[in-house]
Amino acid sequence: MRVMALDTTSRAGSVALVDDGGIVDERTGDASRAHGERLPGELAALGVDWLSVDVFAVCAGPGSFTGLRIGIATIQGLAFVAKRPVVGISALEAVAQLAGRDRADGDTIAAWIDAQRGEVFSALYRVANAAVFAPERLVEVEPPSVASPSATLAAWSRHGWRSAKFAGDGAVRYAAALPAGGAIMQVARLAPLAGAVGLMAAVRAARGEAGPPDAVRPLYIRRPDAELQRQRQAVP
Repeated sequence: MRVMALDTTSRAGSVALVDDGGIVDERTGDASRAHGERLPGELAALGVDWLSVDVFAVCAGPGSFTGLRIGIATIQGLAFVAKRPVVGISALEAVAQLAGRDRADGDTIAAWIDAQRGEVFSALYRVANAAVFAPERLVEVEPPSVASPSATLAAWSRHGWRSAKFAGDGAVRYAAALPAGGAIMQVARLAPLAGAVGLMAAVRAARGEAGPPDAVRPLYIRRPDAELQRQRQAVP
């Protein structure tokens, strides 16, 4: 199965081509340029005939509102033209799948993505005895949320997360917020997500879980600023 995957949840983002369960090509984007400006060239650089793609995959969030809209719209457009299905993948789950590749059954993975404003998008997972990149590989312990690092850790206090492996750009940025002493806190090496998104999508598509392009929905978690502003203005 050939999958073309796109991640625009971060400033750099990435694109990847997955075929027969392996990553054929994966490229990190140019963070100095806007997604809308550079995506056509980055996708063309993969050298893929879109009609040869079986499934399109996109990182559905959380992340930048603009980035999510551009990424999802791009994949939807390609899928409509090629008449192919689409799989949307959580960025938090992709981070945790990458970080959990070498972890044992029962280990804990904390996925933190930088949400700006002193906050992180987060989710807590437990590794299960299943194939890497399969949905069953991760058991969700805490659902996706957004809060400050300290508030996130406080909310997780009942789960024994102190031995967790922390992963994602939020974990790197706020590593100082992780408590010193006790069990070792590990921060996974940053990696592009598109390859993982493609591998995860291939598993789900093989199970019949790919859908029509217009079925993909962004995973925002945080409400858009424009919506919050309208709500404030409506309060007398």
